[in-house]
Amino acid sequence: MRTGATGIFPAFYVVKVARDKAGWIEQFLVRFLGSVHVPIHKGNDMLCAAMQKVHKCRYDTTEHTMKPPSGCVVEVSVKGVKISGDQCFHFFQLKNISFCGCHPKHSKYFGFITKHPDQQRFACHVMMSETTLHPLAESLGRAFQQYYKEHIGYSCPTEDIFID
Repeated sequence: MRTGATGIFPAFYVVKVARDKAGWIEQFLVRFLGSVHVPIHKGNDMLCAAMQKVHKCRYDTTEHTMKPPSGCVVEVSVKGVKISGDQCFHFFQLKNISFCGCHPKHSKYFGFITKHPDQQRFACHVMMSETTLHPLAESLGRAFQQYYKEHIGYSCPTEDIFID
């Protein structure tokens, strides 16, 4: 998709991404810092620890400098989160995202935790911007609300049961 090249490739490694029924996609320009494995799937403490670990991995000990992060675009929709840029392309279905948020003290850092589709493994994906990334967190929150309405709310309705 990035290069426009065509050919044959294993279907096991791809996910069909249809047009968003709701019709909205929000885009954010960020710098992708990286991803790390995390032991659990939620929590601000886990998010902050992952952000710190990604930050440390970016430090070049031989030159004592930080590796520059690659610029990319994050697209949020009811289908999921797409990260695309010169050096990266990732798509995460909303159903595999378990937690997200900005760093509590430095809102220019944002991360979200995903579950591997087939295994019991989790990863945190971290990005930054020159300004606050609260709008990105809020956008993902809206996507979750819409996803819930379309998929969970109707397929698994809850009813109040009163016992007399």
